[in-house]
Amino acid sequence: MAIMGAGLSLRGRVSECAALRAVVSGGRSGGSAVLVVRGEAGIGKTALLDYVVEQAPSFRVTQVAGVESDMELAFAGLHQLCAPLLDHLDKLPEPQRDALSVAFGRGAGPAPDRFLVGLAVLSLLAAAADKKPLLCVIDDAQWLDQVSVQTLGFVARRLLAEPVVLVFATRDGDDGAASVLPGLPELRVEGLSDSDARDLLDSVVLGRLDERVRDRLIAESRGNPLALLEIPRNVSAAERAGGFWIAGTRPSVGQVEEGFVRRIQSLPADTRQLALLAAADPVGDPVVFSRAAGHLGISMDALAPAEAAG
Repeated sequence: MAIMGAGLSLRGRVSECAALRAVVSGGRSGGSAVLVVRGEAGIGKTALLDYVVEQAPSFRVTQVAGVESDMELAFAGLHQLCAPLLDHLDKLPEPQRDALSVAFGRGAGPAPDRFLVGLAVLSLLAAAADKKPLLCVIDDAQWLDQVSVQTLGFVARRLLAEPVVLVFATRDGDDGAASVLPGLPELRVEGLSDSDARDLLDSVVLGRLDERVRDRLIAESRGNPLALLEIPRNVSAAERAGGFWIAGTRPSVGQVEEGFVRRIQSLPADTRQLALLAAADPVGDPVVFSRAAGHLGISMDALAPAEAAG
């Protein structure tokens, strides 16, 4: 089933969309809500964040997306999120106001106390939600600077009756956000089912698509929507129709590759060697694979870390 949202079709995301609507409903009713959306690169987290914004037309919305190059800049992410709300800064107690002003470069003084900054952000969000509910959307939280993500985690755990909704999205395999956002309500986004993946492929691939190629694309992508969209672009029409596309001959799939490369690089050397061997085998014959591994002097037990990593 597909849900229309953010200008695109969210195929196979019925339960995820329902969870996001429930979060918005909580804020609309005058309460606070927090949700951390987790999943691998390309799984559709940003599309779900766009959907939650679309579900909150009566909310004041502020958004930030972590940028890897800004990770060393303290308070960079927090400043981007809070900048649209600084018209409420005067409503904060003076110690909190001063701490936030120094953190954001609006005032001079020694490095602000982290606890005061956290309280200041909490007070600022509550003040900004005085007239209408506030929705804060934080994408790529794994790339926020540590001070910002720690402060937002502090705030998320202390929201009570304020009509403030915090929705984070963070990528699997990155320690940054995972280490400071534990214990918060989570929504784990998995790959699409084979049925939904098939529907997505049929909606974007022009021309005939051989069943064998379709099944191989679905297996290769493991239901990752971005992979399902990108991989076919590197398969010719003749390969799609004729059923002789060979996995492993395609070029990079952009953003999805970044997450996959990190996962592979974290594996032991022998495991990586076996993964390379498997990728080089267009047939996928387990007997041939086992013999080749033996010639390399690598035990099949070296596959265990890859299997454990999924």
